[in-house]
Amino acid sequence: MAASLALHPDRLLPAEPGTRAIARRLYSEVRRLPIVSPHGHTDPAWFAGNEPFADPAQLLITPDHYLLRMLYSQGIALERLGVARSDGTPREADSRSVWRLFAANYHLFRGTPSRLWLDWVFAAVFGLDVRLQAETADHYFDAISGKLAEAAFRPRALFEQFGIEVLATTESPLDDLRHHEETRRSGWPGRLITTFRPDPVLDPEFEGFRGNLARLSDITGCDAFGYQGYLDALRARRRYFAAMGATATDHGHPTAATASLGDREARALFRRVVAGAITARDAELFRAHMLTVMAGMSLEDGLVMQLHPGSHRNHNAELFARFGRDKGADMPQRTDYVGGLKPLLDRHGNDSRLTLIVFTLDESTYARELAPLAGHYPALKLGPAWWFHDSPEGMRRFRRQVTETAGFYNTVGFNDDTRAFCSIPARHDVARRVDCGYLAELVAEHQLDEDEALEIAIDLAYRLCKRAYRL
Repeated sequence: MAASLALHPDRLLPAEPGTRAIARRLYSEVRRLPIVSPHGHTDPAWFAGNEPFADPAQLLITPDHYLLRMLYSQGIALERLGVARSDGTPREADSRSVWRLFAANYHLFRGTPSRLWLDWVFAAVFGLDVRLQAETADHYFDAISGKLAEAAFRPRALFEQFGIEVLATTESPLDDLRHHEETRRSGWPGRLITTFRPDPVLDPEFEGFRGNLARLSDITGCDAFGYQGYLDALRARRRYFAAMGATATDHGHPTAATASLGDREARALFRRVVAGAITARDAELFRAHMLTVMAGMSLEDGLVMQLHPGSHRNHNAELFARFGRDKGADMPQRTDYVGGLKPLLDRHGNDSRLTLIVFTLDESTYARELAPLAGHYPALKLGPAWWFHDSPEGMRRFRRQVTETAGFYNTVGFNDDTRAFCSIPARHDVARRVDCGYLAELVAEHQLDEDEALEIAIDLAYRLCKRAYRL
């Protein structure tokens, strides 16, 4: 007989009864606040076409790199999970078979945030009341498939059901944003906006970089192979993204290195970059310089700047060659912020018109570097626990390490940063529960009064994010 699936109302709240009671009261006031999702990777085509999602596997498994990396670590080939290979080699095309394989291995996710998110989706979105395992795989597949065929489970309807006030996707400057334009023209009132992610044309080591510059030239009419034309092209694309609703840029550089080169030095470096005659050091210097240039452009056009460094992307070279990016092989690495950000902060850090939101995968920097930096520079804010640390323990570590130095108001609330659309409300629920638990501890220890904790809980769940991202 299958075990039952039930979401405990006190999940993730403190175990100590008195503190839990405070956390319950705080959570009851924020649990139904609208969701502001200012940075993520959902597909804007879903909302433009508003077509039914294909099936449970294609919705919940194949695009989720959190799931892929765990299953791959246990020797399960990505082809068996329906992931397409770059060379067109056949993969498992039967989504029911993919789902059965996933269900048989669902136990691998015990104790992980993926288990928390998915159980919430299964119970709260699809109304399932038995645990996912091999014996219930077909029941799940049929029940979810049946729901996905209903109008109430199309992308726009779920957007509204989830209580999403605004959802930002992330696109390359080479994207024509036609799906955003189609969504706008449709008259649907849901607020879907884009985010400017210039890595393909800012990173000389990005695959196809020269071809990307050629496309940038074609799109903008600017000669992106000359330094001034390149800067003009970037400004043009930023203006277009802002016209399509963007309020932010995003930069996924390997490090947080910044530089502030003189014009002559910058032009000489750009000529080497365009010629392809660069070293790894040149590539890093160019990325570093362009981060400072991007900060200057943010002062011109008002776009909030996000920096997501510290990931050694595509660490598994063989997997990258076979499947491409975003298949679960990115790894955290050490990141220097105090030294790395100094050239940018020397140039723009004291200008409160700039908002630079910095994230990290290197938790050792929270108390040592990031909290002191954000607790001083007017331009700098801390993004929430991110990616590998977007978890109950990761969120708790973040609050404990940064609050005493940076406070709550030099952070920007929560963003879910996900491709897994149905997990968005689950992730926000986890963040709200964890934050209410942390605040309840401060109340129980008489560091805060409960009315202050409630105000902070609302700020963390809703207001800080809107303010930071100018939404």
